[in-house]
Amino acid sequence: LLGSLQATRALMVAAILLGLVGVFVAVTGMKCMKCMEDDQVKKLRMAVLGGVILIIAGLAALVATSWYGNRVARAFYDPFTPVNTRFEFGSALFIGWAAASLAILGGAFLCCSCPRRETSYPPTRGYPKNAPSTGKDYV
Repeated sequence: LLGSLQATRALMVAAILLGLVGVFVAVTGMKCMKCMEDDQVKKLRMAVLGGVILIIAGLAALVATSWYGNRVARAFYDPFTPVNTRFEFGSALFIGWAAASLAILGGAFLCCSCPRRETSYPPTRGYPKNAPSTGKDYV
């Protein structure tokens, strides 16, 4: 096989494996899971880490799918390619692009659940409400 075809296959396999790892890491960071429920900051960081891994997996799938799509388009418009051996975009390319965009979008949503930074300011306290006067105010 050509080197570019082997590279796209390797990128897709890497994207699939990274996607699985990203899903497992993100699942441990979900609020409904009992794993690490005593420390919410670490739990949120696990969700963000899962999101980053999913974004990387989506980018790998996007690069592999676009690279192969570019190869198909160049071969289609090459005048030296025989007409009976020309490829066209198939459903696998569109599924690959959709999967890559959904993985990137899901990873971005997980990355939006970053834990908020703690401030060094003391917590704000509300002012006490004044009770209506009963007429028996003592000094």
